[in-house]
Amino acid sequence: MEKHITNPWKWQDERSYVQAVEVKQPAGTLYVSGQAAVNADGTSSTEDMKSQIILALQNLETVVTQAGYEPNGIVRLTIYTTSAAEFWPHFSLFQDWIAKHGIKQATSLMEVKSLFETLKIEFEATVVK
Repeated sequence: MEKHITNPWKWQDERSYVQAVEVKQPAGTLYVSGQAAVNADGTSSTEDMKSQIILALQNLETVVTQAGYEPNGIVRLTIYTTSAAEFWPHFSLFQDWIAKHGIKQATSLMEVKSLFETLKIEFEATVVK
């Protein structure tokens, strides 16, 4: 697989994403359902935003690796949150996770009215290898 990143500007670098990712000759593409702070027993977290971000990213990483892919293959990441105001103070958790895996992804962030049950954050990804 060959990836080409397009960044006409530099400001997105501080926000841990890229403007576009071109993938040539992938060996596979994985479309990951939104991963949220759902515990292993299937119950939705009732914890605060910080705890939910941590668990949702762990769940995303688990699905990606169980499918035989690597987190650094994430090329598209959509973030849904019920409160951008609650998300921003913990944005560094997301940035640290992205940096840890060397991910260069196109990203969209959307504040939504609600997510399933008590969930506050959800990460939906497209992964290539």
